[in-house]
Amino acid sequence: MAVYKVKVFSRFERFWHWTQAALIFILLFSGFAIHGFFRPTGFENLVWTHVVAASALIVLWIFAIFWHLTTGNWRHYLPTTKGLFKVARYYAWGIFRGEDHPYKKRFWHKHNPLQALAYLGLKLFLFPVIWITGLAYLLYGFWSQGPVTASSLEWVAVIHTLFAFLMAAFIIIHIYLLTTGHSFKEHVSPMITGYDEVELTDAEKAYLEQDEPGRIMT
Repeated sequence: MAVYKVKVFSRFERFWHWTQAALIFILLFSGFAIHGFFRPTGFENLVWTHVVAASALIVLWIFAIFWHLTTGNWRHYLPTTKGLFKVARYYAWGIFRGEDHPYKKRFWHKHNPLQALAYLGLKLFLFPVIWITGLAYLLYGFWSQGPVTASSLEWVAVIHTLFAFLMAAFIIIHIYLLTTGHSFKEHVSPMITGYDEVELTDAEKAYLEQDEPGRIMT
């Protein structure tokens, strides 16, 4: 198979990625400020900022879920054990020895096995827990008078904060990995332009040239 410059990230996918990143940074900043790590402005302003950013992120997630399901892009997140150990070994050991990345990006598989597993965990576990606990905290007034008492609210807050730290850890690891292997520019450029170098079979190349000529750079 030959390597070609192909648009693997659509306009919406790039918009979703960068908007999501910006909103998550706002949420982390305002959330940690609410917890008293620092106090750049008044408490009410911080809470309002947090709620508005969270609401915007939830709306964005809803659109993203709809887009993934209707376009078939959810297939890129299907986990597989094929090549998983090699990729894990590369990040744990081979990357420090100057070895080449064992995974070659494909048109229908733009995420390596470890990426697909990590992103699937984010979408099916980490994001939903943050979403549910955040809404439960925000809507506490609707269920505070029932059998669930204030002690439950404390657990909701603890779980929400714990998963916020997990999100912060993911972002740190994500940014760190952008500095490894290829240059930082080569890692970030595809999510700006949409184009990345991928291996294509003859059938995939023929399909793109005939049905989606704008996606392959000649």
